[in-house]
Amino acid sequence: MSLVVVHGISLPPGEFGGPYIDALFTNSLEPSLHPYFQEIAGLKVSAHLLVRRDGQVVQYVPFDCRAWHAGMSTYDGQENCNDFSIGIELEGTDEIPYTERQYEALVAVLGLLEARYPETRGHLAGHSDIAPGRKTDPGPSFDWSHLHALRGKEHSG
Repeated sequence: MSLVVVHGISLPPGEFGGPYIDALFTNSLEPSLHPYFQEIAGLKVSAHLLVRRDGQVVQYVPFDCRAWHAGMSTYDGQENCNDFSIGIELEGTDEIPYTERQYEALVAVLGLLEARYPETRGHLAGHSDIAPGRKTDPGPSFDWSHLHALRGKEHSG
């Protein structure tokens, strides 16, 4: 793995908590529970990790296995980012700021990933970066500067 991709997700859109993200990533989301779920019925997606609003980290796919998080995508001239990336979903939206606990958990996860997969160091992108025009997450509410500042503290400590 040589890239980490940050995503944003909420199910239903704009709502946090509940079992729906877990159900989506385990292919058990019941379409009748919400009109939006009917729109995405049959979608087969997965991510390596989810970072919930409270900072809890849930793993769905082992890091050495392919997850289906990027879709049609390109990074540094290489297509099909699912083939070489780790996907981390943050519970959030493009419009609602992510929580401090999420940033702290993400910093910890990135540190662990870089220790295990040194080739990921310096290769961190948003879903919108690898699929521009198709995806917008993690969106303008994700504070990349804050993440980089926290990571700077981690590396200097």
